Amino acid sequence: MKTGGCLCGAVRFECEGELGPAGACHCEDCRRCTGAAFNVSVRCGADGFRLLRGELGAFTKTGASGSALTRWFCKACGSPIYTSSPRHADAIYLKAGVLDDPSFVSPAFQAWTASRMPWSRLPDAIASYERGRDEPAGFR
Repeated sequence: MKTGGCLCGAVRFECEGELGPAGACHCEDCRRCTGAAFNVSVRCGADGFRLLRGELGAFTKTGASGSALTRWFCKACGSPIYTSSPRHADAIYLKAGVLDDPSFVSPAFQAWTASRMPWSRLPDAIASYERGRDEPAGFR
């Protein structure tokens, strides 16, 4: 069981079951929605996620992949919590930074490296994709 929450503490959640793999996304949308050089998300089974308290807002946009992605965030402070997609309805993709203990997170792959900032580097040993990844594609 992993737990987490937003910056202000209004949102708390838990996720039961195996988490992973973690992935980094360098696309422009992920940079903009996180305010960082890239987004790191961890796969969680949708049936294992439980919102314990707080209210989430949502914003849906079709990404460069052509898939609609919904980004869920705390309505009180705006912290991004997770991303979902109808293309992968069985999973959500938790933002690694909202986990209470993100120390287990280590990206296994990175996508949209064609959009990567030249000063932003992850280890060369992880799988890299210039654009999206075929399976699963919804982590962005």
